[in-house]
Amino acid sequence: MSATGTAHGADPRPERVTHALVRDVPLPDGLGTLALVTLDNGLDHTKPTTLGPQGIAGLTQVLTALQARARAGEIAAVAVTGKPYYLAAGADLTQVAGVTSREQALGLGRGGHAAYRLLGEMGVPTFAFVNGVALGGGLEVALNCDHRTVAADVRALALPETGLGLVPGWGGAYLVPRLVGIERAVDVVLARPAANKPFSAQEAADLGLVDVVLDAADFLEESVRWAARVLAGEVVVPRRALDDAATWRAVTDAARERLDATLHGSRPAPYRALDLMAAARDTDRDAAFAAEDEALADLIMSDEMRASVYAFGLVQAGRRPTGAPDPALAQPVTKAGVVGAGLMAAQIAVLLARRLAVPVVMRDIDPARVEQGLAAVRAAVERLVAGGRVTSDAGARLVASITGSTELDVFTGCDLVVEAVTEVLELKKRVFAELEQVVAPDAVLATNTSALSVTAMAADLAHPERVVGLHFFNPVAAMPLVEVVRATTTSDAALATAFAVTDRLGKTAVLVADRPGFVVNRLLVLLLGVVVDAVEHGTPVEVADRALDPLGLPMPPFALFDLVGPAVGLHVLTSLRAGLGERFPRSAGLEKLVAEGTPVVRPAPAKGLPQRVDPAVQTVFDAARDRSADAPLDEAGVLDAVRTALAVEIGHMLDEGVVTTPQQIDLCMVLGAGWGFHLGGITPYLDRTGTSEKVLGRRLLPTGVADVPRG
Repeated sequence: MSATGTAHGADPRPERVTHALVRDVPLPDGLGTLALVTLDNGLDHTKPTTLGPQGIAGLTQVLTALQARARAGEIAAVAVTGKPYYLAAGADLTQVAGVTSREQALGLGRGGHAAYRLLGEMGVPTFAFVNGVALGGGLEVALNCDHRTVAADVRALALPETGLGLVPGWGGAYLVPRLVGIERAVDVVLARPAANKPFSAQEAADLGLVDVVLDAADFLEESVRWAARVLAGEVVVPRRALDDAATWRAVTDAARERLDATLHGSRPAPYRALDLMAAARDTDRDAAFAAEDEALADLIMSDEMRASVYAFGLVQAGRRPTGAPDPALAQPVTKAGVVGAGLMAAQIAVLLARRLAVPVVMRDIDPARVEQGLAAVRAAVERLVAGGRVTSDAGARLVASITGSTELDVFTGCDLVVEAVTEVLELKKRVFAELEQVVAPDAVLATNTSALSVTAMAADLAHPERVVGLHFFNPVAAMPLVEVVRATTTSDAALATAFAVTDRLGKTAVLVADRPGFVVNRLLVLLLGVVVDAVEHGTPVEVADRALDPLGLPMPPFALFDLVGPAVGLHVLTSLRAGLGERFPRSAGLEKLVAEGTPVVRPAPAKGLPQRVDPAVQTVFDAARDRSADAPLDEAGVLDAVRTALAVEIGHMLDEGVVTTPQQIDLCMVLGAGWGFHLGGITPYLDRTGTSEKVLGRRLLPTGVADVPRG
């Protein structure tokens, strides 16, 4: 069906109708006429072409008329293309999220199939000329055609529906495994959406989703010529044989085991998509499309899908951050600095140099660490080049633009300096005091602290107003969130500069107040603290590690703890306890674990599968535990304790003004913690489990905003 659009709550805006415009194109060599259908919503490239009920009805009408022309012998072929930059970016999710009944949901699926199957039953060959973005229902337009060309510069072809609580329900679940084989189909429908990684034109061709890649400069003309060669028999596109039944079953069984190991049944869409693909081999088109309709109807009326659309809308709107000052106040950045040469510092340096296209200096007091940092920079750039993200020449220029030194005066002339040193307040204060000696009075000083007070860091400076928080997440290149922290003294100019820089870095900024842990770390560290506290009180570590499986988080709690680093996690937990109180528990077992360096998790059983807690951790906690205080919780009890603690903390965060809305908390958890769209961040999940009302006496979001309206 569909996977993209724009969504904000339950009330849909009027459909942005996409029209199917037809013109006849003479084919070369007297081969007849090709009817070219162009999907166009009449707006510029900032308003992607999406497909809603009116647009689908119009497409059905146009294709029905073309089918009649084909039967009359008036046309030799039909092709579908799009306005510049888009074939179609999927269905309009505002229309999907506005559905109020299952019958209406069923109609959406059936309407799409009625239109799209005409492309496969036209009576003459059909072609898709994929000139731009083709996502979800947009790609399914192409899949329902007999042949597909794609422009070489297209970077986004995908079926992302399962990441949005849906299935590829306008033919995709049936057609893809038959077109590319069941193993590759599992990657297209399940793995790629989970990684949010669309296909490029060449990748799609290598996979078999499209037939040929053509030059973008004269793509339409080349596509018409290629279509003519197909019609003339000069080009024969081979189609792969259907995988045998044993292979089909083995692949789908393995995929189901993988879903169970990673999602634990936390959301229905991937399972429904897998069911459809498993049945696709031995099901005819009518039955398969009907099954897609039923799956779509069920999923559209699920809370997980509504939460997914809500989260998608937050991410789309996140590029216009709430609370940002006038952009005109931002100062230009012509040179940037990074204090420190560790892993985070090197990552930040590469990002600044690449996105801002300015020279970047790194400084550390240890020459060996400076060299290690520069080596990390070179390695990061080499990965960019190897992955085709930058050319070799651009990579060489990028490496040359980042220099390192032990001298403080290398920061002279920097308009922005980001400190990324150890999380020790006095050290960070000393860094800023030294920087004030060499930078201009209006240079912006930013801290990458994950939990410490930005106000305290700036307190003793001559110009505390220039200090702002820029909290990046690891890995810096991949994580899209930056928490922009406004200290009590931060000026509008410094804050505007922070937002402008974040935008140029391609990141989403969320404005947060200067409170311990900000948003993401405050909630994640609390979650880990509650899990560890359950172990302190007698819950077996393996039970505690499984307790959050029903949420479908990116990794189990002890794997997250291991990723953060036990010493770092303990340090942040301790600092949050000092700043926020007893809600953040002390853990003697955790202190002992860090002191002894005990491994936290076992190796993953296979690539992509979660790491589980090492049972040896149990011995450490048992040795440190006060057994008189034991009150063991089972898995459900631990999950309830985590939900309760998160609801309490979110209530405090909103009362304290850490952010102004629950939506900002949800955006932070999606982009900064990698929480799945199906949760909607965190507040929709707390609402639909009843935790918000039980703990806070109120819902965090109005009903229908991120769940199915009831009553």
